[in-house]
Amino acid sequence: MNMARDPIDLHAFVLVVVRLGRRILLVREREHGGGWYMPAGRVEPGESLPDAAVRETLEEAGVRVTLDGVVRVEYSPTASGARLRVIFTGHPTDDSPLKSVPDEHTEEARYFTLEEMAGVSLRGGEVETIARYVLEGGAVHPLSLLGTERERWREPPRAKP
Repeated sequence: MNMARDPIDLHAFVLVVVRLGRRILLVREREHGGGWYMPAGRVEPGESLPDAAVRETLEEAGVRVTLDGVVRVEYSPTASGARLRVIFTGHPTDDSPLKSVPDEHTEEARYFTLEEMAGVSLRGGEVETIARYVLEGGAVHPLSLLGTERERWREPPRAKP
């Protein structure tokens, strides 16, 4: 007897490690105790993961970014559903100024070195862990790692004779 199962409730999030030289972009959040964190947020219905990453960074930091790759894909099941989080790396697309006027998303945005991060209130220990991983050359996977079921598969590179 084959019993159909109900679909799980999935919540998808993105986090963006925006790098400028040896500094990482952080935003001071209005929520979550007001600590400094990387631009991050929930993926909206109909939105791709990369599009959500670009949008969240623009909303929270005032910065347009070009995504460079994927640091990690996390899938965390729970009894009531699951959480999917994709951590991207990126760099500023241009030299637009960072957000300096608070709004409903964040208070402000600034670039920090690892040493400077030690002197501010971070939202959890993962901020420094992720920043250190990226700045110290941790693996960054190509954006082509992510796709949709409707996307055509790319042809593999041909071996040279």
